[in-house]
Amino acid sequence: MSRKKTFSTRKKIALLAGAAALVGGTAVVMTGTSQASVVCDGLATALGNNESFIAAQKAAPDALSEARIANRVAVIEEIKRKQTASGCQAGESNRPPQAEQLPAQAPVEQQPPAAEPPAAEPPADAGNAGNGDAGAGDTGNAGSGDGGGAGEVVCAGSTVTLSGEAGAPAASSNQFPAGTTLRVTNLDNDKSTTVQVTSVSGSCALLNDAAFEQVREPGKFLIRNARIERVQSAG
Repeated sequence: MSRKKTFSTRKKIALLAGAAALVGGTAVVMTGTSQASVVCDGLATALGNNESFIAAQKAAPDALSEARIANRVAVIEEIKRKQTASGCQAGESNRPPQAEQLPAQAPVEQQPPAAEPPAAEPPADAGNAGNGDAGAGDTGNAGSGDGGGAGEVVCAGSTVTLSGEAGAPAASSNQFPAGTTLRVTNLDNDKSTTVQVTSVSGSCALLNDAAFEQVREPGKFLIRNARIERVQSAG
């Protein structure tokens, strides 16, 4: 006489509960892995930007290159410490190829003569006299102490990360001289910050720690969807 294995109702419930817990645990692990990947990618990009800047300074040195390089070396060490603390591979770098930076530089140098006057005057007037649109556009700016009208959009498609430098909110750039005022907007959360360029870097706009904190999303070290505007030229 054959015997068929049967499961009581309690055993079936226990088995179903165990399976659900296993699936839930897997989802948590996958989510945690995804978040860690974003953090590590942002830090690797920041490290690569600083390495590119150092390489550019060594290729075309000037009287201040030695001091700039020493500063960036300290920044790189800080980024490596953050990589270790975040569980990333220390020293991992996403250094942008030089070829990718060249197309972005040419349009920026050619834009000011034709594009700067209409971009600086009409949008600013519209922002001051508008009937509601200006309020919506300035929501992010008010949160981070920004003011003024719209600026000229530059470096379209660029990502923005942090330099690791301390101090008051500021930016560095490889395309705009010190004294240029830039507005950087994180389009993923509508937060923006308006800062002055104070030094040279390997990116169109690289924010220091204080400025990046004003626009970042929690746990992220890279703004992939950014708008960079030149509000005022140097001098």
